[in-house]
Parts: sequence; C-alpha cells; structure tokens
Amino acid sequence: MKITNSVRPFAPILFALLVSVAVTGCSNLNLGGNKNASNTTPTMTRETTAVYYDFKDVLIPKELKVLDGSTVVVSTPGYTSGIISLKGRIESRSLFNFFSNNMIKDNWNMISNIKSPASTIMIFQKESRWAVITIREKDFNTYVEVGVAPTIGKVEKAPESNLFN
Repeated sequence: MKITNSVRPFAPILFALLVSVAVTGCSNLNLGGNKNASNTTPTMTRETTAVYYDFKDVLIPKELKVLDGSTVVVSTPGYTSGIISLKGRIESRSLFNFFSNNMIKDNWNMISNIKSPASTIMIFQKESRWAVITIREKDFNTYVEVGVAPTIGKVEKAPESNLFN
C-alpha cells in the first residue's frame, strides 16, 4: 500500500486508532472457556449474557452479582445444594420471564409461582431436586435468592378438592 504525502502526517494517528480498535474488540472475547476456581466463579458461555454458578442447571443473568456474605452452597459428589444470593439492577418482571424461560430449557418443571407487589416466588422441580427463586425489589436494586435442595422423601400428589364445584 502506497502512502501519499497528504496522508503521511496522519499515519501514526491512523495506526494508533487501528491498534486501539483491535485491542478493544479482542478484549470482549471469552477465550478462557470454563472457570471453576471457586463457588462464586461462573461457568461462561461464548456469548455471555448469563452464567451458571454452582448449580450447573440454573442460569443466572450476568447483571446479577453474587453476595458472598449471604451465599451458602454445599457440594458433595453428585449433589449440590444451598442458596445463592444475588443483587443487581434488573426489573423483577424481566427476571421472572428470564427464569421462567431458562429453567424450562434446563429441564425444570414449574410447580407454582406467587407474585405480589413486594416479591415474587417461583418454585421448580426436577426428579430429585427442588429450586425456589425469590425476587425482591428494594432500594433501587433487585435481590434474588436461588435455593436448590434435594427431595427428602417421596412427594405424593394431593387429592383434588371440590371446594368450588
């Protein structure tokens, strides 16, 4: 490529601009793969908009940050349970939709949900585990607790009631 005399004074500036664009663009790539150093280190995906923390089948929006002082997770071979506490600035309605869609994608069955102006509680079940997600808005932040626990005993379906028939 031939640089003309009228462009030559701007060549260092153009080079610096190209280098900064290349460096900035590459810094957004996740080339590290999975990161499992501690119980609050997320497992990243290629386009990271959400992450898996300790519960490898409960996806969490990356805008939520783990509150270490309120998080307790117990892991043994073949079993992980506990409560992950999170905080972020996301509308509770968006979080409800996020968890509704992604828990089903991770093969959880929605059992029930309770919504009030102050909080939302979502209950999910898998074959041998339960997940309870609580969403609360307070002081310009949204607080989320994700609790996962094993099923202790056999859960039997309650008989249908005819109270309203």
